[in-house]
Amino acid sequence: MSDRPNVILVFVDQWRGDCLSIDRHPVVHTPCLDQWALDGARFRRAYSSSPTCIAARAALFTGLSQRSHGRVGYEDGVAWDYPVTLAGEFTKAGYQTQAVGKMHVHPVRSQVGFQNVILHDGYLHAQRRRRRDYRLMDDYNVWLSEKLGREADYFEHGLNCNAVPARPWDKDDYLHPSTWVVNQSIDFLRRRDTRKPFFLFMSFHRPHPPYDPPAWAFDMYVNQPMPPRPVGDWVDAFAEYAQPDCSECFVGDIDPRVLQRALAGYYGNMTHIDHQLNRFREILDEYELRNNTYICFTSDHGEMLGDHHLFRKGYPYEGSARVPLILKGPWGSGIARKGRFNQPIELRDIMPTLLDCAGLPIPQSVEGRSFLPIARGQQVQWRSHIQGEHAVLDQSLQWVTDGKEKYAWHSRTGREQLFDLEKDPQELHDLARDPAMQPRVAYWRQVLIQELTGREEGFTDGQKLIPGQPVKASLGHLAKKEEGW
Repeated sequence: MSDRPNVILVFVDQWRGDCLSIDRHPVVHTPCLDQWALDGARFRRAYSSSPTCIAARAALFTGLSQRSHGRVGYEDGVAWDYPVTLAGEFTKAGYQTQAVGKMHVHPVRSQVGFQNVILHDGYLHAQRRRRRDYRLMDDYNVWLSEKLGREADYFEHGLNCNAVPARPWDKDDYLHPSTWVVNQSIDFLRRRDTRKPFFLFMSFHRPHPPYDPPAWAFDMYVNQPMPPRPVGDWVDAFAEYAQPDCSECFVGDIDPRVLQRALAGYYGNMTHIDHQLNRFREILDEYELRNNTYICFTSDHGEMLGDHHLFRKGYPYEGSARVPLILKGPWGSGIARKGRFNQPIELRDIMPTLLDCAGLPIPQSVEGRSFLPIARGQQVQWRSHIQGEHAVLDQSLQWVTDGKEKYAWHSRTGREQLFDLEKDPQELHDLARDPAMQPRVAYWRQVLIQELTGREEGFTDGQKLIPGQPVKASLGHLAKKEEGW
């Protein structure tokens, strides 16, 4: 048996930072994750600085800012050629490294440092072109066909991967992809090399659409009274993109009946995952591994869910950019039980933190910082702010926050926004045009100018922000878009 601890990273897709019942969410129920938070440290101001699937995973796997990893929007087909990765560092240190579930890298079978990957990315349009057998890049679909004795597909219920319509899962619970991720992870515990420590990446496609939890989880919420969605005094900022009653829109005022079912599906996916994580935790105990294992839980980004008539992700607002973050360790790890911390954390900090948990060196290329000392209750001089961005709706939405205030800049129009997150956590009131707040607007504008100086897009000349510049999804130092899988 190794003296080094095991490390498990539980990564969920599109899980909002406010969607934990321990955070007093008015609807969603997450008893397992609540207990993990009570047993460890919870970071209440954790963010995804480029809040969509690919860019967020680049930060997670490399420890780099978006300026360095180069993904500032959503673009499929750009190769992952990063020489230093989270899994690669664990593998070099003698860990047995296993990924289960969603990766969303390119080519799709890239291992990014893992020794083994059992893959289910969900419905990726770029990978399901029928000129090739899409099952070759989806281990879950092959497994599903084997279980059902026919050529089955997770898309048989007809719900799209970015759509609002929701319904219960159309097959037995044990066939659901969220259950499958846990099944495969439990099987890894059985067949691992017990002489080595392990790094396990449990990556769920849900609660990302389709909103298709098992029927029992859907029924928990479908008739539950839902609080009204917050609508800020600034919703005119995206009015030109509004599509009434659309199923896959970014902006729209959705039929309340459709939205009710979408919320039930979204929250149901969360509770289903939560129950499965409790199952995994118990089996971790059965293998007598809990007392030598660190567990980190977080997400790649959130989901606007109709807040301010916005849907999906890529926005600077809390529903999209803030993510849950829990770190728990074995007894004696020093991690504060019931710890609640408000320092601004971002996904690039996960890599150095998990390496720190394992007692491994942090590569010089890593730009994130370990928040393990914070979780242990130590006094740490932390960063003053986070800079985030994403190309969406014909522009780059830029933002900076310290977790208390947030400034956003729309690159196409030059519109500025300022929110007081402590007094107005739902971002209902844009303070940017309040004469009394102009010193704060000017302060944060200068912070963003400093962050963007030297960038190839030309968003600033170092003195002022320049709207109307062409927007990219990938910066120039990345490899060109290529075919392949």
